[in-house]
Amino acid sequence: MNGWRERGVPEGGPEQRHILFLQGPASPFFLRLGQALKKRGHRVTKINFNLGDVLFWPREAKAWRGRFSRWQDHLAKRLEREGITDLVLFGDCRSYHRVAIDLARTRGIAVHVFEEGYLRPNWITLEHGGVNGFSALPNTPNQIRQGAEGLEDAQTTRRSASGLRNRVIWDVAYNLTTSAGRLVYPLYRHHRPWPVLLEYAFWLKRLALMPVEKRRSRAALRALAKSEPGFFIFPLQLDSDFQIRVHADLNSMEDALQVILRSFADHAPANDHLVVKAHPLDNGLVDRRRQCRRLARAAGIEDRVLFIEGGNLSRLIDDSKGVVTVNSTSGMVALQQKRPVAVLGRAIYHIPGLTHQGSLDSFWSDPRRPKPDLLRDFVRLLQARALIHGSFFTEEGLEAAIKGAIERIESTPPGWRPIPVGDSGRAPAPATVTPRAVAAE
Repeated sequence: MNGWRERGVPEGGPEQRHILFLQGPASPFFLRLGQALKKRGHRVTKINFNLGDVLFWPREAKAWRGRFSRWQDHLAKRLEREGITDLVLFGDCRSYHRVAIDLARTRGIAVHVFEEGYLRPNWITLEHGGVNGFSALPNTPNQIRQGAEGLEDAQTTRRSASGLRNRVIWDVAYNLTTSAGRLVYPLYRHHRPWPVLLEYAFWLKRLALMPVEKRRSRAALRALAKSEPGFFIFPLQLDSDFQIRVHADLNSMEDALQVILRSFADHAPANDHLVVKAHPLDNGLVDRRRQCRRLARAAGIEDRVLFIEGGNLSRLIDDSKGVVTVNSTSGMVALQQKRPVAVLGRAIYHIPGLTHQGSLDSFWSDPRRPKPDLLRDFVRLLQARALIHGSFFTEEGLEAAIKGAIERIESTPPGWRPIPVGDSGRAPAPATVTPRAVAAE
């Protein structure tokens, strides 16, 4: 809070703001953060877009039931009329949020974007202006070193409960309530590409088959452990993730698999294996095992590619020669374990000295570990500028996250302008992995 007092704010409290909340995570976090900000003297407004939003912010909220085509004009008038100083939202790629961020940028309104943590567990992301590919974090070694000057490692906290049970219950409650509320919010445009009931049906099917899949995976890993050759890991992401839909030039995990398997077949040492690990939250609409087997067979390396469900990712990374990812947080996990990482999309950690900077073809024979000093500075910078301790899904985590969020929001000067959308400076995806390159071959 010293930063506010240095700007002439009275000792009694922070300068009052009018903070507009849009959609948050499926969690009580936004409601409790809003209540805490109110107690500190700020004016707080919330807009609900569907009945699921109402479930997690049931009172003193405004409803938007209009067509998406009218959302921009409606919000522009509200921003001006109500004197909004700050915008708070979860995820910066949802269609309603993209419009809001553009409007805020042109009006000097501070934008606070929450997301899942770049580091996990016990961290959540909170950046000004944008996250992931829209992040304003430095992306060159010199900028990182300069930004980390004087910073120390964040004080570690004891590992808290995962909150998985709450996460599942709240997600199901949110989405089922949203689906049931179509009569009340008939024009709502959901950011997920598939009907939620269809996803849940396939999830149940996947859960039923999980014991069999895990037995197959354990057998495959035992066989791999007995063999002397090394292996690389490709942790799959979700096709529905905005990291794939917005921050990568690949259209899907099938595109990514095709590129990686072809490159591995042509350029990896002949005795090496590739472990393809399913995403734990994959809905099962696509049979990833069958897809992987088909593409590996087409590349002539079916006997060198292992597809697994489950398994300890950190342990696998530690035993591997390196990790290939589009832009998953697993890449950050690998860097923290000092393992080589090749990135196919746009990621905050795709920086010279941290990740492989050459072509994917050259990675297999020359995987290089991140520079320890640069990695230390980058993690310190992440913790200081883009992360706060806490969780959206546990009581202990919520309390810590609310405290950290208030400090971060109140330390942002009114009238602060976020980085222009699309001008983040993040490293582009290698040209060799675009869908066009795949189609041309």
